[in-house]
Amino acid sequence: MKIGIEAQRIFRSNKHGMDYVVLQEIKELQQTDRANEYFVFVAPGPDRCLESTDNVHVVEIGGGFYPLWEQWSLPRAVRSTGVELLHCTSNTAPLHCDVPLVLTLHDIIFMEPRDKHNRSLYQNMGWLYRRLVVPRILPRCRRIITVSRFEQQNIVSRLGIEPQRMAMIYNGYNEWFRPTVDTQQIYKRYMNDRGYIFFLGNTDPKKNTERTLIAYSRYLERSGVKRPLLMADLDREYLNGIISRNGIGNIVPYINIPGYIPNADLPYVYNAAFCFLYTSLRESFGIPLLEGMACGVPVITSNTSSMPEIGGDEAILIDPTDADAIAAELLRLEADSQYYAQKRKVGLERAAIFSWKSTARQLLDLYNSLNT
Repeated sequence: MKIGIEAQRIFRSNKHGMDYVVLQEIKELQQTDRANEYFVFVAPGPDRCLESTDNVHVVEIGGGFYPLWEQWSLPRAVRSTGVELLHCTSNTAPLHCDVPLVLTLHDIIFMEPRDKHNRSLYQNMGWLYRRLVVPRILPRCRRIITVSRFEQQNIVSRLGIEPQRMAMIYNGYNEWFRPTVDTQQIYKRYMNDRGYIFFLGNTDPKKNTERTLIAYSRYLERSGVKRPLLMADLDREYLNGIISRNGIGNIVPYINIPGYIPNADLPYVYNAAFCFLYTSLRESFGIPLLEGMACGVPVITSNTSSMPEIGGDEAILIDPTDADAIAAELLRLEADSQYYAQKRKVGLERAAIFSWKSTARQLLDLYNSLNT
């Protein structure tokens, strides 16, 4: 087959979850599948992280902002390349396309009420675009892929999709996320010393940043160690608003917010951390959860949505709405070395179940099943 894969954002510098997923899937298919021919449709960008090979052709197309690119430029490129199947990988797809569609629907958060406190224009526009487009394209999709049993059940029940049209394929994680010795001390780009608490938070309310910072304040009040907190993807103004609203000025001397941390640095950042906080209110999968466990750092995560499914029964699972519960687990890890070692071991064993090779193998099986 000639298979088209939409990977619009993979050339941008500041990649996020869905960008990494499709990039790793393509790289694995590039290495393992010699029977099919792939055309990868991307937008121009500075990070040329994927090169064409004999069986994988990178097709760079312009077209302006995302809706115009997806609804106008992408279908034209599909026609010109003669692909027989188009896999759209980031929740949406063209409303009018001449070939059968496969859609990766990572989540249906766009069908849930929008948090009124979210002032991000980018996030709100994305929410509206998905809400308008996705219900119209689902009937045209030959298969709908999602990334956890939780999200599969959610999609089937909320959108009335026939279960036989669904496919559940877990994500993986990159092999460089593992226990490692940081000979170059890369972590020092972000923190002076090892043993900090690490948290990936941003302005999206589902990331639970505000409540996690309240929990950190309560941890500091009770801890004799008072470990500093490294927070990625957060700006100072947003942080100051949280501190002011909640009267948690005691956290100010202990927080470092360096902004975006490149993926290449993250393994060293995880390895140097005392523990990793992944306290989201909702995730369809949660790749950082795997990355932290694979690096051998205990992860405190939520007992909601897909996180118990990915983290496993022995993960440190807390109610993400309970700041005291988050603080209590931080203190327990600090006080109980046996508990700390056991949770580190559990995480390493759990992460070993997942891989991008397995993801790509299942994806290839799905493509081949549609070659009729």
